[in-house]
Amino acid sequence: MDKFISKAKEFASDEEGLTVVEYVIGAALMVAGLGVIFSGLGAALATKLNTIISNIGTGN
Repeated sequence: MDKFISKAKEFASDEEGLTVVEYVIGAALMVAGLGVIFSGLGAALATKLNTIISNIGTGN
């Protein structure tokens, strides 16, 4: 039982796990930010492509 308690204390004082969590949170924030950026660009690109395709269809 004493060995378990010492291992639990060692695990609680280990800061390496916190670093991994920080990287995961940072990566998640970056993915969310890129998703917002690219969704806005996607809508603008779709509008421009539709305009170009409609101009090609009418011969302009």
